[in-house]
Amino acid sequence: MIRLKSPEEIQLLIEGGKILANVIRAVKKATLAGVTTQELDALAENMILEAGGEPSFKGYGDKNNPFPATLCVSVNAGLVHGVPNEYIIKDGDIVSVDVGMRYPKETGLYTDMATTVIVGKVDNQTKKLVKVTKKALDIWIKNLKPGEMLNNIAGKVQAYVEGEGFGVVRDLVGHGVGHEVHEEPQIPNYYTQGDSVELKEGMVLALEPMVSMGDYRIKTLDDNWTISSMDDSLTSHEEHTIVITKKGCKVITV
Repeated sequence: MIRLKSPEEIQLLIEGGKILANVIRAVKKATLAGVTTQELDALAENMILEAGGEPSFKGYGDKNNPFPATLCVSVNAGLVHGVPNEYIIKDGDIVSVDVGMRYPKETGLYTDMATTVIVGKVDNQTKKLVKVTKKALDIWIKNLKPGEMLNNIAGKVQAYVEGEGFGVVRDLVGHGVGHEVHEEPQIPNYYTQGDSVELKEGMVLALEPMVSMGDYRIKTLDDNWTISSMDDSLTSHEEHTIVITKKGCKVITV
């Protein structure tokens, strides 16, 4: 069931989205050669707690293997759900940072945001990969409005990404968000056959194109969290939380 959000809930989500965007901006600025991914995680967690929020990823998932951190940090072939550790970021890495928050703590609503950071010098194809992923998110945002079908926009995203020579990840999708970390609907970044979801005012969605330089297939690493490209090619990930408005959409995580 897709849960529409009330004006009061949307206002609370906007407040939380501003905080989360500030967290991502700070983490992005701190993503430098010589910094460990654990240090980025500590920065994100401290900022969220100081703002009166609660990290929504920490402790999420299977009780026998809950996610152990606030921030997902995925490097190079790592796409999403990377567990922060003692890895020291190097010049030439690309680093996806993904964070979710409930605001206010314990009683509030959830927002979600991610971006991929280029560290130092990389080749032109890597720059293009990150640029195309950001553009794919822009395509989502520019086409969202009440009455539009999710499938139609997903097809435009897929056509653009594949037209630029990259792979659209199939096994991971965007999602609804707000009352839970993940809600309906699921939002693929590629066209799917069959029924589609019609957008309605009050929907809150986490849009997240995930793009590979090579094969679009993925694998889960030994920590049972980190997801990487199957062929170890570079990957990129961007995400915003948005709300569908009367005439289009509003990006919350800004």
